[in-house]
Amino acid sequence: MFTDPVKNLKQFGLKEDMIVADLGAGTGFYSIPAAQMVLKGKVYAIEVQDDFLGIIRNKVKDAGLDNLNCILGDIEKIGGTKIGDGIVDAVIVSNIISQVKDQDKFVEEIGRILKNRGRVLLIDWSEESPLINSKLKTVITKDKALKIFESKGFIFERDINTEVHHYGMILIKEK
Repeated sequence: MFTDPVKNLKQFGLKEDMIVADLGAGTGFYSIPAAQMVLKGKVYAIEVQDDFLGIIRNKVKDAGLDNLNCILGDIEKIGGTKIGDGIVDAVIVSNIISQVKDQDKFVEEIGRILKNRGRVLLIDWSEESPLINSKLKTVITKDKALKIFESKGFIFERDINTEVHHYGMILIKEK
């Protein structure tokens, strides 16, 4: 039912010295494998729930990683990630855009922290997922997500294969 973070990150093309931000990191489903791929770089796991950050910290300790920073932050506010302007090479947005109330501010914050030509891995639930009716109240379709990002100066690079219950795409910060 869930998509494979390692498979998706490999398609994203992370390099070992990149700076990566996982926005809405949850319990580290993407943060931990990303940190294992960018051992000479850094991963910022941004989460609004401190309990989830505690879980990530424990996973980081167990994995012996020293390149993952947990940040209690608000991804829907400009400056809410507490990451500096234009320092991130890649942003991971997984299963979060449907939960974000202010998608415009969210995408603006992504644009603020990304370097020029920085990339976004966007993964979310597809309309075909059986979870849409049972657990999730709303879904942001792939087309709607793309329009939100394009309205903020991002360009579509390509789709990735995320399995049946999700869609995935890579976007580039154009400016």
